[in-house]
Amino acid sequence: MKLPSWLTAVPPDPRAYGHLIQLCADSGNLAAGRQLHARLVSLSVTPSNFLGSKLISLYSRAARLDDARRVFDAIPRPSIFAWNAILIALSLHSPDPSAAVRLFAAYGISPDEITLSALLKSLAASGPGLSALVAGELHVVAIQRGLAADQFVSNGLITAYANAGDTGSARSVFEEMPRRDVVSWNSLISSYARAGWYRECLDLFQQMMRVHGGGGVGPNSVTVSSVLHACAQLKAVDFGVRVHRLAAEKGLDMDVAVWNSMVGFYAKCGRLQYARELFEGMPKKDSVSYTAMITGYMNHGHVEKGMEIFRRADAQGISIWNAVTAGLVQNGRHSDVLGLLHEMIDSGLLPNSATLSIIIPSVPLFSTLLGVKQAHGYAIRNNYVQSINVASALIAAYSKSGFFYGALKVFELTGDRSKIVWTAIISAVAAHGEASEALHLFSEMIAGIRPDTIAFTAVLTACAHAGKVADARQIFDSMQVVFRITPVMEQYACMVSALSRAGMLKDALELVNSMPFEPNAKVLGPLLNGAAEFGDVELGRFVFDRLFMIEPKNTGNYIVMANLYSNAGKWEEAEIIRSMMWGVGLEKVPGCSWN
Repeated sequence: MKLPSWLTAVPPDPRAYGHLIQLCADSGNLAAGRQLHARLVSLSVTPSNFLGSKLISLYSRAARLDDARRVFDAIPRPSIFAWNAILIALSLHSPDPSAAVRLFAAYGISPDEITLSALLKSLAASGPGLSALVAGELHVVAIQRGLAADQFVSNGLITAYANAGDTGSARSVFEEMPRRDVVSWNSLISSYARAGWYRECLDLFQQMMRVHGGGGVGPNSVTVSSVLHACAQLKAVDFGVRVHRLAAEKGLDMDVAVWNSMVGFYAKCGRLQYARELFEGMPKKDSVSYTAMITGYMNHGHVEKGMEIFRRADAQGISIWNAVTAGLVQNGRHSDVLGLLHEMIDSGLLPNSATLSIIIPSVPLFSTLLGVKQAHGYAIRNNYVQSINVASALIAAYSKSGFFYGALKVFELTGDRSKIVWTAIISAVAAHGEASEALHLFSEMIAGIRPDTIAFTAVLTACAHAGKVADARQIFDSMQVVFRITPVMEQYACMVSALSRAGMLKDALELVNSMPFEPNAKVLGPLLNGAAEFGDVELGRFVFDRLFMIEPKNTGNYIVMANLYSNAGKWEEAEIIRSMMWGVGLEKVPGCSWN
């Protein structure tokens, strides 16, 4: 067969070759595209920006990044078209999300809107550290080059900021957009849902619907999935039902993701019968479908129904096994967990980081030092030890088994010291009475990470046990003043405990009276103990009477009050308290000696 003249011509026609290579890329015919590339090589053709961009696109679509990079490196002076081709290839297919950003930073080219969109797409798949560092810089570049109003750039900035945890900047970009498409709305709505800003997610959806009512863009299936997730977390049943009805009325594309979000919403809100009806009516189920239904049953104590769904699941995936394992742990069925673990391994699935984070804190086997070390060894062998959930579980398990050095070592070797990991080590240190170390770690943590209420409870507990009242006051005050966190009952209980242990009973009572909610036994118990320790009979009786209304069957309160009266020489009052205890059918648990 005679070849066309443009294939045999020297020099060859680059536009004809480029057109054919583009056809090969569009049709996925890599073999034919490679033959054309080989022909160009045999003719000693140095790829121009035009041909090079077409070849990069060909290899990119086939996920052959090494070949794409070799073509790019052979272009003598890459133009913006060639740069965009390689950056798009890296943003779509590179296993290293930062590869495109690093290549761009190394050469410092002048970007256009396509360049910025590719780089922002890479940031969307990167860790929060890289996103936080680069998103702002790319935003500045976009403003300087007059590209900030470009819809694709703005959408990329919203996603990059959101993934970095900077939802405020994402919202600012959104508000400044002259025109928004459904991607713009979905980027911000989904970022609110992922960040736990569920109320804001619903408010933004309502704003979207008002715009839609005025002829603007309307929701799609991605919007519905994000909003239903927020509704599930808030238990906002009425709102979620309206969203479900809207999706049905609008005839939105009901793909498996939307079905799963609906099943998950109803299951989490306790509407299990309706969730089951939707589940059974799904045209296609995947592992997420089964996980949602199993989790719904387990969360509401229906273990056998959850097991029944699990046993007939025709989808595969470790997420289903993890859902059942978590459900058994949650419902106190610890004896069944190890059997399920062996069954999972026998089926060919090995525990992953999520499995370990579920079973390590909960299964009695891992309360022993040997069990923790075995789990730790498995995590190391399978490269799960850098998972923040596994690391925090190991820290807690080592601490619980009394091996504080092991907990500290896991913390030191954890690269991503997230809020969860910091809180785990502070709690472990506090449990071992190392108040000074807990304070030191807390100071290190807040230098780069905003603490949550759990971290505050951990460090305040350490202060209370060590009698560090001044430190406890400073930390407690900083919650509202510095971090804008409203203290909850646990933090008030820690402060009352610290003040009561130090004999500052008047201050402790003033704090209790200033609480924005009624104190519970966790708050009043330490105050009663403080009154008993320092012999304040009047305060002790006042607190005891309040505790009697809250937990009338707690023998500890009767014993503390009776002892307080006895130590004050009020024998009759002490006897009355003991009679009250016996009158409600309680008695002091006798001591036991092994001698």
